[in-house]
Amino acid sequence: MCVSDLEQLLTGCTQLETLSLMFDVSIFLRPNFARVWPLASAKITCLEIGYISSAMVTELLSPILGPQHSPSRMQFSILPNIQKLWLAVDYITDTMIGTISKSLISLTHLDLRDAPIIEPSVTIDLTDSGLLLINPHGKLKHLSLIRSQEFVATDFKRVNDLGILLMADRCASMESICLGGFCRVTDTGFKTILHSCSSLYKFKVTYGSQLTDLVFHDIDATSLALTHVSLRWCNLLTNLSFIRLASNRNLSVLDLRDCRNLGDSSLQAIGTLSKLKTLLLDGSDISCVGLSYLKENVMSSIVSLSVRGCKRLTDKCISILFDEYSSRELRELDLSNLPNLSDAIVLLLAKSRVQLVELRMRQCPLIGDTSVMALASMQADDDSCRGSSLQLLDLFNCGGITPISFRWLKKPYFPRLRWLGVTGIVNRDLVDALARSRPFLHVCFCGEELGTNQWDNSDDMYMHDYEEVDELEQWLLDGDNENADEDMEDAEDNVEN
Repeated sequence: MCVSDLEQLLTGCTQLETLSLMFDVSIFLRPNFARVWPLASAKITCLEIGYISSAMVTELLSPILGPQHSPSRMQFSILPNIQKLWLAVDYITDTMIGTISKSLISLTHLDLRDAPIIEPSVTIDLTDSGLLLINPHGKLKHLSLIRSQEFVATDFKRVNDLGILLMADRCASMESICLGGFCRVTDTGFKTILHSCSSLYKFKVTYGSQLTDLVFHDIDATSLALTHVSLRWCNLLTNLSFIRLASNRNLSVLDLRDCRNLGDSSLQAIGTLSKLKTLLLDGSDISCVGLSYLKENVMSSIVSLSVRGCKRLTDKCISILFDEYSSRELRELDLSNLPNLSDAIVLLLAKSRVQLVELRMRQCPLIGDTSVMALASMQADDDSCRGSSLQLLDLFNCGGITPISFRWLKKPYFPRLRWLGVTGIVNRDLVDALARSRPFLHVCFCGEELGTNQWDNSDDMYMHDYEEVDELEQWLLDGDNENADEDMEDAEDNVEN
């Protein structure tokens, strides 16, 4: 896509209200990119950009002068009615925050994520002064500031409790706050948010290296009605914090991934949350005893469950979760990196007829061909589409997967599958042939995570959907792909020979 394509899009869509540019717009020359945006519809209220530099954001949103012959030559703002803004940038900076806050007077949702490739200097970083610029018009309801460590291990080192305290004064009406990478913010800062924002229902902290149990010490004294809580990589938290959090009876999403001190006593409290829909426990110290606490109340309503990397779990532990009554709503399950998980649990899962949409079992050395055959044989409740309900299946680096499994990954098995993770070294010819025979199937073999942002779909920005098989796909699969099927058969013959 070039600037002229963008210009054509903006001029041709005069009634446009939502625009998502899910690619790297930094490929455009900076002056040219900013120059076409005055052509955009004033009706745009939601803007999402996959990647853009902070300098380009500042240029894009800087007010421009009116026409040359205008009597007053007043300044006109770009995108004057934007309410929701989602950006992935190189650096979150004070200058960019100030420009966004000043220019977008109707902003209610601000979601910024950066991924620095080097340690940022003070001129290209976020500081306490930048936080003071947030929400000058008092309309902001959702704020997300996340620093990714994708390229370099770095945090917002120039933000401390003072910045959070100053920001909290302007964010009393905030409903959702997500902060990631604020390594110098302590319990004092986080506690101020919880006690100042009485309307808060979503609270998310990632890489909270100084977050301790003290922040939740008197959470019962607040009027909060939290429904979404995420505390990922907060390793100083203990069971005491999670037990106190469970006093919020309306919790529906609880993301406690990589909280190493989470144990069975936490699950005893979490097991009383009857409204819980998403529970993510990756890398925690739970056992069979802990999972048994979930069975009575939580598993009857849970939709997404992840116990990835919980090393103490065995087949016996997981079997507690599957019976006729306890897992009716379960659709997404992650059993990855469990060294003691075997085909027996998959056979039990198939027998229970749980209608899973996503199943992840990567890095499980005992999972093999038997699991694939069992899953392929499952039938969905919807008689109009026979076969497994799975739309995502991740088997990357499972020790028992052989070329035999690929016979069960062909049509007509797994008719709804859209994402498949396998190990390419099993047989690359088979992998390539399978990809050709099923053109609507994304076959990944390098270990990448499948889908979009796994388990991050509690935010509107990252929701993903899967389309059902349509008539065109059915026609392609049934009648126009015979050569690809023959390639698959040839690849199998080569393996056998």
